[in-house]
Amino acid sequence: MKKIFICSLFFLSFCLSSLAQGKFILQKGTHDKINFKLIHNLIIIPVEINGVVLSFLLDTGVSKPIIFNFLNLTEELQINQTERIFLRGLGEGESVEALKSKNNIFRIGKAISFSQDLYAIFDPALNFAPKLGVPIHGIIGYDLLKDFIVEINYSQKVMRLYDPESYKKKKCKKCKSFELNFFNKKPYIDADLMINNIDIPVKLLIDTGGSDALWLFEDDSKHISIPKKHFVDFLGRGLSGSVYGKRTKIDEISLGEFKLKKVNAAFPDSTSIAFARKFKERNGSIGGGILKRFNIIFDYPNSRITLKKNHHFRNPFYYNKSGIVLEHSGVRVVKKIDRSIEITTFNNKNESITRTPMVVSGSYKYVLAPAFTIVELRKDSPAHRAGLQLGDVILSINNKQAHAYTLQEVTQLFYGKNGDQIRLLIDRKGVQMRFKFKLESLL
Repeated sequence: MKKIFICSLFFLSFCLSSLAQGKFILQKGTHDKINFKLIHNLIIIPVEINGVVLSFLLDTGVSKPIIFNFLNLTEELQINQTERIFLRGLGEGESVEALKSKNNIFRIGKAISFSQDLYAIFDPALNFAPKLGVPIHGIIGYDLLKDFIVEINYSQKVMRLYDPESYKKKKCKKCKSFELNFFNKKPYIDADLMINNIDIPVKLLIDTGGSDALWLFEDDSKHISIPKKHFVDFLGRGLSGSVYGKRTKIDEISLGEFKLKKVNAAFPDSTSIAFARKFKERNGSIGGGILKRFNIIFDYPNSRITLKKNHHFRNPFYYNKSGIVLEHSGVRVVKKIDRSIEITTFNNKNESITRTPMVVSGSYKYVLAPAFTIVELRKDSPAHRAGLQLGDVILSINNKQAHAYTLQEVTQLFYGKNGDQIRLLIDRKGVQMRFKFKLESLL
């Protein structure tokens, strides 16, 4: 059965080879609108691969599409013409094993590619779903963006694809366009920073796959140095493992006339970014924390990007003041009132009774709810000093059951105001314990 499936895909891609291998085209029209989810400043879009609909992160920092946690998809998803390779990316670990697959059919809205390459990664640890709290099956970037004019409206959470040949530029007085430079199929933009009152011209990767505002690489020759006020923190996870570094704020970043002040910045450890620094001119990257403040038009065919401020532009830059990093780690059983059971009231001719209805309930059901587990805990942070530990499962937050929140909502509570109090009920190896601490600003 599998051989028949592969042969049929090969025949279809062979017949349509005149459309160019690995090229996306728009079917039935010259533009398309795709709704996306915005989770932790990251864009999540639906992508259909060989007939199976998956959720992908739109990541301008990658060239070929990558599928994660591949072993969990093998029964449902068939991929074609594979060869084993190794990939290297951000992180302190080694290269990861992957399968390179050719001639796959990709659909994103009305856009379709009949002969698409992809990489499938085996490592079950490389799975972004627990970190974001929603299913994430892979990432896609250059191979989609190169074939269209792509408009990303962060305000409306909508992405629009336009055929470059029929695209008509809209009049926009408040829009500003900038040149894009490409290295290894990744887009770079020139910007200006102010650090320690020194103006510094920089070249930054535009990275929609990064949730932070700004990552910078230390460089004494360019005066890119870490401000005195900083703290060591977990920054995220790349293809090659966890990334640690220092968090701080810089005075300002300018993209032409667009200026943002008191901007969150992270300086990753040199061991984690050795691969990224192969492009010598690169000084860091702009991530979702800045990009979401604009509505953006990517014009890869003409190496241009257009920015327009949106309602997020003037929002302050927040950061995690608790020291806790959570993951959606499996499920736990919780007891809930069964609302499906009809509520009964006593109905009696005696008006003194019916005037105050009596509710008969008390039936419960047990359901599976997400377990939010502490997977990173910053040393000497408020949570660490309060006695919380790695592996603690959060049961309630400020007297509200944890499963009533999404992972994003829980995390957002840790980004609150200096002095906000957090009360946690946790499960530690079967023992329930209570803790409380106050959010503490370090910058």
